[in-house]
Amino acid sequence: MLQVLNFCKRSGAVGGPIILGIESSCDETGAGIVRDGRLLAHVVASSMDEHAVFGGVVPEIAARAHLQAFNPVVREALDQAGLRLGQVDAVAVTTGPGLSGALQVGLAGAKSLAYAAGVPLYGVHHLAGHVAADTLEHGPLPTPCVVLIVSGGHTSLLYVRDLVREPILHLGDTLDDAAGECFDKVARIMGLSYPGGPAIDRAARDGNPRAVDFPRPLTRPGDDPYAFSFSGLKTAAARWVEKHRALGVDLPVADGAAALQEAVADVLSRKALAACKAYDVKTLIVVGGVAANSRVRALTEQRCAAAGIELRVPPMTLCTDNGAMIAAVGDLLVRSGAEPAPLDVSIDPSAPLEYASLTPLPAPSVRAA
Repeated sequence: MLQVLNFCKRSGAVGGPIILGIESSCDETGAGIVRDGRLLAHVVASSMDEHAVFGGVVPEIAARAHLQAFNPVVREALDQAGLRLGQVDAVAVTTGPGLSGALQVGLAGAKSLAYAAGVPLYGVHHLAGHVAADTLEHGPLPTPCVVLIVSGGHTSLLYVRDLVREPILHLGDTLDDAAGECFDKVARIMGLSYPGGPAIDRAARDGNPRAVDFPRPLTRPGDDPYAFSFSGLKTAAARWVEKHRALGVDLPVADGAAALQEAVADVLSRKALAACKAYDVKTLIVVGGVAANSRVRALTEQRCAAAGIELRVPPMTLCTDNGAMIAAVGDLLVRSGAEPAPLDVSIDPSAPLEYASLTPLPAPSVRAA
């Protein structure tokens, strides 16, 4: 069963071009409409319930759900904004990274909309969308800023200047499991529901974060100061669970969840603040699904306040995957005069984050000898 989440129209601004954004990289079909940096519509359909029974996202189910949700989500977004498709000036769509089938559905739908409306199409990098989501709440990005992206599949520290005009500098990335992936896997081991991040957050409310001394990966002297690794933390949590079960004693889930969450929040905030200090940056932006975690937010806010760093975090509805963030990138690209995607733009499921605009060339054709 698809869950459609509707978000109120936030502005009736007039003036600039109207951008429709489409997101379909994983298990959420999103459509958003942005004009002059203002959010006009924001609709998301989630197939999470269908994946929950399997404990993770099933690519074939995700692609089918996108096919079912695409038209209703776009129609609802246009209705929210009080617009017709013919009033849209450009379409932006996630072309990578993500699940191949899911991306294909979104791109095919976006191409159809752009063709029907007679407007240009822009291919957008999914992670750049997460960065741009903050502009819908707090306005233009400070130049420069440090951005911490934390989600189910990505954990990265970025140095961002002009998001759509200049290359994005990676200060550090995850070497193995991302923070959200660690939450998902440990939640399953503890017997909590999927998705693991929200389940860990809920369970941790009644726990003691100091009850278990979980490791803080890559925080010792000599370690890469900006790289992340959560595989070892996941393993430590699994061994802790196994020890309790081997002894036949009740598992203190709340304490384990609180301690795990504390370890993740400690590592993320510590490295992000170190990057701000090293690069003399006064603004830290935290985005992505794990940015919705209450302890990640609280500890990062506490440490930023102590260091005199401005912290910007989008509202939770803009932290998870959505079309509004893709429309926000499209809006910036159009206003910067960027070239639209070529007609034969394709997806790139493993696209590295180098630029906000993502228009990989199609694979070369193979001719018979």
